[in-house]
Amino acid sequence: MRASLSRSDTANHQVEAERSAAFRRLAEQTLDPSFRLATAILGNPAEAEDAVQDAFVTAWRKWDSLRDDAKADAWFTRIVVNTCRDRLRRRARRRTDDISLHGSMATPDPSASVDDHVLLEQALSHLDADDQILIVLRYDHDLMLDDIARLIDIPTGTVKWRLNRAHQRLRSALERAGGRSR
Repeated sequence: MRASLSRSDTANHQVEAERSAAFRRLAEQTLDPSFRLATAILGNPAEAEDAVQDAFVTAWRKWDSLRDDAKADAWFTRIVVNTCRDRLRRRARRRTDDISLHGSMATPDPSASVDDHVLLEQALSHLDADDQILIVLRYDHDLMLDDIARLIDIPTGTVKWRLNRAHQRLRSALERAGGRSR
């Protein structure tokens, strides 16, 4: 009986070592892109670090639910997006005062002034978490609709519809901000 326990313990130890090595590889491959994604979604590098760390903890705990190691990157990216979504939702619930907006901007432009970027970020902050994530994935990360659909696990048509709705809401937030400053 003692021999069978030690073989079982050895097998368990080997499985755990393989799991740790696979997770370490995932972490090395996805850390920087995940941090950039979280920073783009949350707009705050410190909060993005926390979100990515939370996502890694979640991934470790749910590692056994990963069915295909070849899809580990996409699986982990979904965890990062969901972690950021949760943080945005908590942030929206905590928001107690309205941010006063100034200026106006029709579209995000890298050559635009700092004020315009601030205005856009503030207008984005008034969108719900799902809308913010779609805008960031589409325009900041330049993902195509099919890629976004796979990433957040919804049909492409739904992504297109929600992105259109997000544009309308963003436009309204920017128009309201433009009206306040005049």
